[in-house]
Amino acid sequence: MPHVNIRITREGATAEQKRRLIKGVTDLLAEVLGKNPATTFVIIDEVETDNWGIGGESVTELRKK
Repeated sequence: MPHVNIRITREGATAEQKRRLIKGVTDLLAEVLGKNPATTFVIIDEVETDNWGIGGESVTELRKK
């Protein structure tokens, strides 16, 4: 029973984009590892840019540059 957690910044990913991510990851696990799509879990967490840091700065600050 695979469990995949995708974390992205909350910057407007559409429901269609998320649907495609879920489908694509599920299909990849089925193709590469032979996992059953019916028991594959994909969770997308959207993180506020203030709560995501890279190189000592928040994504919010990096986007301002």
